[in-house]
Amino acid sequence: MSTTHSPYAHGPASVRATMFRVLAALVPALAVLVWYSQGAILLPLVLSSAACLALEAVCLKLRARPWRNDGSALLTAWLLTLCLPVVTPWWLVLTTALIAIVFAKHLYGGLGQNPFNPAMAAFCVAIVAAPGIMAQHLPPHAMSTLEQIRIILGLDAREVLDGIASATPLNALSNALHHDDTHAADFADTLATPLALICAYALGGLWLVRARIIDWRTPLVFLATLFLLATLPWWIAPARYPSPLFHLLHPSTMLAAFFILTDPVTGCTTARGKCLLAACAALIVWLIRSHGAYPDGIAFSVLLMNFCAPFIDLHTQPKAFGHER
Repeated sequence: MSTTHSPYAHGPASVRATMFRVLAALVPALAVLVWYSQGAILLPLVLSSAACLALEAVCLKLRARPWRNDGSALLTAWLLTLCLPVVTPWWLVLTTALIAIVFAKHLYGGLGQNPFNPAMAAFCVAIVAAPGIMAQHLPPHAMSTLEQIRIILGLDAREVLDGIASATPLNALSNALHHDDTHAADFADTLATPLALICAYALGGLWLVRARIIDWRTPLVFLATLFLLATLPWWIAPARYPSPLFHLLHPSTMLAAFFILTDPVTGCTTARGKCLLAACAALIVWLIRSHGAYPDGIAFSVLLMNFCAPFIDLHTQPKAFGHER
């Protein structure tokens, strides 16, 4: 009779396997954006991916660490590409990659040590430093692939976008609210919403939940809290505040719920902590969208809650068995 010794349970999935599963979950959303942009988004995707991988290798070399393609740098590049406008100039794509990998990740010690989400840190810098560029969003199929590539590479003046680029629903709502438009919510709700992109994010996120890559509490609490926070003002002043579905059915909301707030490095580790972090993030998002100077508060909300995550974990630790505290 053969015998074996413990441990019998298999260890957790490797970092590389987890990262590439998350990348696989982003493929549907990326495919939708490829269709919307007629393939032009592949250029910033390649630029961002190459820059992030190269910077990762250089930083590890300078720190005398072995280089392993664990997928974290590639995931950061993909998240940046999905957040930036398709016609973002090449120099801003490379700058955000530099900020994300060098300043927001390796400056703090590399993977597992960074307190802030690298992609969101770089995205915040881009919003503050280049608000005009970050507001130039193209409707689906608005320009040919060649025209978009020429703008990305700086071969054509970006002024050609003025008559084509349109504001996102959140941009339109923010502009209307700042001009005291009493029908701001009605105007914002009439704008087209990319439902295909929203479904793609939700599909990939639900697959991650089903595969137990991410905890279901974070997206559920975030979406539920945002829905509840938006419902009461909408009932009181429906002409000023958009409906809860307007907040939920936005690509950035789904991206944050399933792919940003669920980051195991910069988020909370306790069950109660994950719920509290998600609820507070939803509150900040609603406040910035409704009363802030920026159209969307996802990135700022994530960074603020990343800062609070260690404190939340400290005060939400479950009671040890046999101890009162």
